[in-house]
Amino acid sequence: MPNPRLRTGLSIVAAVALADQATKWIVTGWLEEAGRGLPVTGFFNFVLVHNRGASFGMFQTDSPWGPWLLAAFTFVVIAGLLVWMARTPEPGLTVALGLIIGGAAGNGADRIAHGHVIDFLDFHVAGYHWPAFNLADSAITIGVAIVLYGSLIGGRSGRTVSGPRGGST
Repeated sequence: MPNPRLRTGLSIVAAVALADQATKWIVTGWLEEAGRGLPVTGFFNFVLVHNRGASFGMFQTDSPWGPWLLAAFTFVVIAGLLVWMARTPEPGLTVALGLIIGGAAGNGADRIAHGHVIDFLDFHVAGYHWPAFNLADSAITIGVAIVLYGSLIGGRSGRTVSGPRGGST
């Protein structure tokens, strides 16, 4: 039976992956009826984007092997992150890794099920659009920010992701 910290991390993984898949299922249904786009505000739309590449659409390919190679890479990275999560004594790092792994699992599931990742959040200003993204991408970004904060900023002040050395905050 996993320790409580690992159980928490795995719960975060499951919650993020399930929430990601649920939002994609709901939004895909809306957007297929709305014609692939639904304006919400002057700076935000729901759109339906099939991302066949990696982050921000990099490495897009029409090859039938592309999604499988990206999914395989994703699951190798997930395996490494799970090992890191199992070994870390820091609760904050466990949360961050849970967010990253859950997001990667959600996008990896898309690649296997659809051959692409479903993105639907579109922010824009003055005609310039940030690449569309999804809940999984948001979880990955937040998790990476927590890891970077703990590694860079936290380390300078004698603190880690979980708090002062030797204890948690």
